[in-house]
Amino acid sequence: MKKADRTALIALPIIILVGLGIALAGGQGGSLVFGIPLFAFAVGLAFLIQWLAFIPAFALQSEKFFDITGSMTYISVAAIAVLLSPEIDGRSLLLLGLVVIWAGRLGVFLFRRVHKVGKDSRFDEIKPSFFRFLMTWTLQGLWVTFTVAAALAAITTNVRQELGWVALIGFLVWLFGFGVEVVADNQKNRFRENPA
Repeated sequence: MKKADRTALIALPIIILVGLGIALAGGQGGSLVFGIPLFAFAVGLAFLIQWLAFIPAFALQSEKFFDITGSMTYISVAAIAVLLSPEIDGRSLLLLGLVVIWAGRLGVFLFRRVHKVGKDSRFDEIKPSFFRFLMTWTLQGLWVTFTVAAALAAITTNVRQELGWVALIGFLVWLFGFGVEVVADNQKNRFRENPA
């Protein structure tokens, strides 16, 4: 076994344990579904989606749907959390909407970029290795977990708050960050098309 494969094999359980830790910590005091914290259920779903997508990706030796799968995972996890919450409120719907807008735009942007180039060269050495490619997909599940955790915590909490000035400030901060990301992605695209 190659060193990179051994490293991936060691990293896999660590990634899963970190995800499990986040799932357990984030689920404290939150809504339950099927007898487990909804937050933890959503984290498990994030990993499950990655592992299911890994199967055809490895079989086809393709990374072309890696980024769009990540985006769809964000949307799926947030939507399931809202739908399975015992009470759906304005804050949860706002957070879901923001996740859908952000993940949808990013997923389409990355999907187009990979298909325009024809491949994502970051995966050239990773794809042939079962363990390295699986680790990459598993790491994406952890990445989704980390980045959607705050929204999941607010969606799955048993303490509901009405939308107010804090939500407005949060929305404005999100809007600013979203705008910066869109501008940066467009600038990066223009630079890649004409690096001179």
